[in-house]
Amino acid sequence: MTNTISYDDVLENFKRLLKSNSLKYTTQRELILKTIYDNSGHFTPEDIYNLLKEKYPTVKLGIATVYRTLTLLEDANIVSSISFGAQGKKYEFGLKEHHDHLVCLECGGIEEFFDETIEKQQEEIAKKFNFKMTNHIMKIMGVCSACQAK
Repeated sequence: MTNTISYDDVLENFKRLLKSNSLKYTTQRELILKTIYDNSGHFTPEDIYNLLKEKYPTVKLGIATVYRTLTLLEDANIVSSISFGAQGKKYEFGLKEHHDHLVCLECGGIEEFFDETIEKQQEEIAKKFNFKMTNHIMKIMGVCSACQAK
């Protein structure tokens, strides 16, 4: 799925978000944002931390900064997460085209998909129950074809 907003716009929104929360703009926080924006996929906080340490070995960064920044970004809907219960969350850039997820319980892989029939059915269900739907998240759990073949 493609991003629906330019990085410059995302960065400006992020800077306003930091200011409104009385937080300083730092290189570390921006690198976290940029990493999520530039890399399609779903990442644990540890994945993001390791990517940053590998790509920017001279930048001083703590895992706590990654967690706090992800929480801030998620609260502002800049990133979204998929919960894996006790195993934690995986994050992705949240300002891209709507999609749903197939999640493999064996390998943890996540496949994104969009299905117009499902989208219409959800709208009909909300209408049937006189429910004003503002958003939804669909996560289908199962076993991917690669894991089934093992």
